[in-house]
Amino acid sequence: MTQPVIRIEHVGKAFHRAEKAVATRIVDEVAGWLQPTRKFAVGDQFWALRDVSLDIHQGEVVGLIGHNGAGKSTLLKLLCRILHPTTGRIELHGRVGSLLEVGTGFHPELTGRENIYLNGAILGMTRREIAAKFDEIVAFSEVEPFLDMPVKRYSSGMAVRLAFSVAAHLEPEILLVDEVLAVGDAEFQKKCLGRIGEVARSGRTIVFVSHNVAAVQRLCTRAVLIDHGRATAFDSVAEALRQYLSRDIDGSVWVRSEAPLDQPHLERIALVQADGKPLDVPDSASQFGLLIDYSLTRPAPGVLLAAAVCNAYGTPLFSTATPDAGVALPESPGRYRVQLLFPKAYFMPKRFSVTVALYSLAESFDRAENCLTFDVAEAASLATSLPGGRWGELQVPCGWSVVDRPAATTEASA
Repeated sequence: MTQPVIRIEHVGKAFHRAEKAVATRIVDEVAGWLQPTRKFAVGDQFWALRDVSLDIHQGEVVGLIGHNGAGKSTLLKLLCRILHPTTGRIELHGRVGSLLEVGTGFHPELTGRENIYLNGAILGMTRREIAAKFDEIVAFSEVEPFLDMPVKRYSSGMAVRLAFSVAAHLEPEILLVDEVLAVGDAEFQKKCLGRIGEVARSGRTIVFVSHNVAAVQRLCTRAVLIDHGRATAFDSVAEALRQYLSRDIDGSVWVRSEAPLDQPHLERIALVQADGKPLDVPDSASQFGLLIDYSLTRPAPGVLLAAAVCNAYGTPLFSTATPDAGVALPESPGRYRVQLLFPKAYFMPKRFSVTVALYSLAESFDRAENCLTFDVAEAASLATSLPGGRWGELQVPCGWSVVDRPAATTEASA
């Protein structure tokens, strides 16, 4: 077996949970600067990762999967050297390119053009090598008209397009990609996944964090399931996804853990009864839906909300959006709440997941991928009315009627 290009040995990462006390006097604030260890209570730690060991070899495409807060992004930041492990060690052999949070690695005051060269220099490339890839990067990112504008004026979608294009085209030997691709529009996500496939086929190593089950199935050669900070590696991607999708989780409420200050975003999504009361387990005869809280930090002309429902294997079943019901959302800054109701008695007694997106036709603001997972309990309905059971995931009432057979035509005798 060849030497791994990524070696992770007994890695753990702890964060302090306590918040800094508010200083009442200038002298207290200065004392806090001089003695930073006073900010935290001893032992008040949260372990995002514990005892993670993993070898990744050249040419492998490894998917990191797990529910929100499991530790996937923390592990990726450790690989990028943005964070340092509390315990254990990490070895990387090769030039590393990464796409994490929106704008990571970009200097906001520099133009898109200047940032391309800056990122290439950070990767150790010469100016000639970067210039050879420049046109390809710009064409893929679709931001050519804005190339000489400071990146701080880019929308989140523009920043993601350029960041991904830079990371994927400057030929790192190891490419690290986080779920940030969810910020882009659907067409660009498809384009990015295609590019990741091309990079993989060229023999480079990719570590790919995603909730997109179909993308993990298509692109990855191995998968690592992270659950409550502990990692389990699977040679079979299908087995890893089966374990991931079968985990019991509290899926009735989703809350945004870190809200961006300058970006419209989703705050809270909850499973509710038709009257808006909280709901843990819906049944196949009832009507239920989602209560969605979101915040507009700036004017958002044409803002929309959409929800997509998938089955337990991540296969999309249907989607719906506010324009479907003729609903126009407020566009001025503020915090808002919207209720979505699914049709009554629509779901079979199975497991489902929901993805919610906040966007406009011009820009994608936020996306909560597979934010809620819920089981539908069996109740008297179409789901139980057919002798021998019923196929499918949804109960769809259809119209049936008996139609008289047309009278047989007789040929006239000669």
